[in-house]
Amino acid sequence: MASRTLRRSLALAGAALLLSTSVVFADDISNALDADIDAIAEVMPLNVGGPIGTTDLYLQPRNGDGKNGCNIQGGQALVLSVASSDLAVATVTPGSVTFESCGDTPVLTIAPLSAGSTTISVSQTSNTTSGTFNLAPATFVVTVAPPPNTAPTVSIKGVTGGASYEIGADLPAVCSVEDAEDGDSTFAATLSAISGPLAAFGLGERTASCSYTDGGGLTASASVTFGIVDTGDPTIVLQSRTPAANADGWNNTDVTLVWSCSDTGSGVASATVAETVSTEGADRSATGTCEDNAGNTASDTQAGISIDKTAPSISDDGPAGDLGLNGWYVSPVVNTFTASDGLSGVAGTNPVSPSTGSAEGVGITVNSGPFSDLAGNTTAGIDSVAFNIDLSDPTDVAFSSLLSGSFIFGSVPPAPTCTATDAVSGLAGCVVTGYSTLVGTHTLIATASDNAGRTATATATYTVLPWTLSGFYSPVDIGGILNVVRGGATVPLKFEVFAGPTEMTSVSSIASFTTAAIDCGIQTGADEIEIASTGGTSLRYDTTAGQFIQNWQTPKTPGLCYRATMTTLDGSSLTAYFRTR
Repeated sequence: MASRTLRRSLALAGAALLLSTSVVFADDISNALDADIDAIAEVMPLNVGGPIGTTDLYLQPRNGDGKNGCNIQGGQALVLSVASSDLAVATVTPGSVTFESCGDTPVLTIAPLSAGSTTISVSQTSNTTSGTFNLAPATFVVTVAPPPNTAPTVSIKGVTGGASYEIGADLPAVCSVEDAEDGDSTFAATLSAISGPLAAFGLGERTASCSYTDGGGLTASASVTFGIVDTGDPTIVLQSRTPAANADGWNNTDVTLVWSCSDTGSGVASATVAETVSTEGADRSATGTCEDNAGNTASDTQAGISIDKTAPSISDDGPAGDLGLNGWYVSPVVNTFTASDGLSGVAGTNPVSPSTGSAEGVGITVNSGPFSDLAGNTTAGIDSVAFNIDLSDPTDVAFSSLLSGSFIFGSVPPAPTCTATDAVSGLAGCVVTGYSTLVGTHTLIATASDNAGRTATATATYTVLPWTLSGFYSPVDIGGILNVVRGGATVPLKFEVFAGPTEMTSVSSIASFTTAAIDCGIQTGADEIEIASTGGTSLRYDTTAGQFIQNWQTPKTPGLCYRATMTTLDGSSLTAYFRTR
C-alpha cells in the first residue's frame, strides 16, 4: 500500500512540475537536493524515527519578464508558504519563507513521521517585485521508510552536471547506489533525448537520470544535465586542379579547383568546394571553405595559379643590309622582329632576325614566324615592310663599236658608247671611260650601272701609234753630236714628218720648236756646221725639197751650248745640240 502511494505521489509531482514548466517565468525558485533545475522532482529519502532532512531553497535568475538579472531588488520581497501534501508522513518547517534578495537560501526542515510519501511544495503568498517566479523546481518528494530500512543514496558517475562533452564521445553515465541493507550496486543511467536548436545534428543538452527503490520500498533518484558540443573543425581536401599547369607553371585557360569537405561531428552545413580562376595574372589563389553545423570552419587556399590567355605581340624592328641607290638594297636584308609578353614572357629566341636570302626584286618581304609565350599562347608571324633588293650586276655590257688594234695618231676613231641590260632594278646608264687619242696604249672601260647602284664593266684595248720623224738633215747632226756654229748664225733645221705612209706638209702638224741653254760638258762629240743659212727664222714646208725647214738664229755669245727641239702634234720630237764659237 505504501509503495502504491509513493508511486502515485511521484507521478503527481512530476505532472505538476511538467505543467508548471510549460510557462516561462523570469526567475526560478529551486531546492538544492541536486545541482540541476529540471522537470524531474527530486526525492528526499528518510526513515521513521531517523534523522530529519534538510534542504535549501535558492533563487535562479532567468532574465525573463523583460528585465535582466534578479527580479528582487532593494526593498522588495517574495513570501512563499511551504506545505506537505501528507502531514501524517512528514512535516515541513517553517511554513513560510521570505526572499528579500537573490542570495537568500532559506532552509527547510522535514521531520519523518510514518512510512509513506508526501510532496513538499511552495506557493506564493505575496510578491512586491515586478516579476514572476517559477516555483515548480522547489517541489520535491519525501519518502519515509519504516524504521528497520535505511534509505538508499544514488549518485551519477561518468558525467558531470553542466559540463560539455564532444559529440561522438563515449559517455559512461553510471548510477551508483549505496544501500545499507541491499548493498552497493551500479547500473547504466537513463539518457534523455538531446534538446536544443541543434538537436537534429546531435548537439544540445542531455540529462542522465537514475532511480533506485530498495528492498524496503525506499526510493532514491538523481539526475545531471550536460552538454553535447562539437569543437572540431571540418576537414577540407583539394581533390583536383584542372587543367594542370604546364612545365613553366602557366595555364592559358581558366583553372577550376575542386575540394571535398567532411565532418565527423555535427556534419557539414555549407561548403564552397569548387572555384574557377579566370583572371589573368601570376601567382593567383583560390580558396575552398567548409562549415559544420556547430559553426566550426575550415578552409584551404591554393596559391601559385598563373594564367596568361594573351598571345605575345610582335613589333617590326626594321631592316639591316647594304643600301644602294634609289632605296634598293644590294645585299640580302636581315629584318629583326621583337616579341613582347606582359605576363608569362616570350618563349624561345627573341628577337629573331630572318633574312631575305637570295630573293631579289620589288616588294620582297620576310616573315617573323610565330612567337609563343611560356603559357603556350601563339601569335602568327607578321611580314616585314617590303624591300627592293637587287643582288645582280648588270649584264651584257658591250661597246657600240669595237675599238681595238692600232691607229696612227690623228686617225683614231671617235669614242664608242656602251649598252647593257639589267633584269631587276633596271639599267640606269652605261659610260665609257679611258678613251684617248694620244700616242700610247689605252684601255676602254664600259661601266654599266643599274638603279640600285650595282655596276658591271667590259674592257677593250687599242694603241695609238706615233708619227715617224726624219731629220734633222744636213748640215745638222743628231744622235748626241754637238754641232759647232758661229754665234749669231742662222742654222736650217730640216726634217720630215710621216703619219704612217702619209707625209705631213702642214706647219699645223708641228706643235712647238724650243731652244734651251745647256751645260756644254754633257756632250762628248762635236761637229763643225759647214753651212749656215741666212734669212727668216719662221717654220715652212719646202715643197721643192719635200721637207720642213725651221731656220734658227743662234745666240751671238760664243762658247755657249744649246739644245734645240722640234715637237710634233703627236708628241714625237727631234733634238739637236749646239755650241757657239
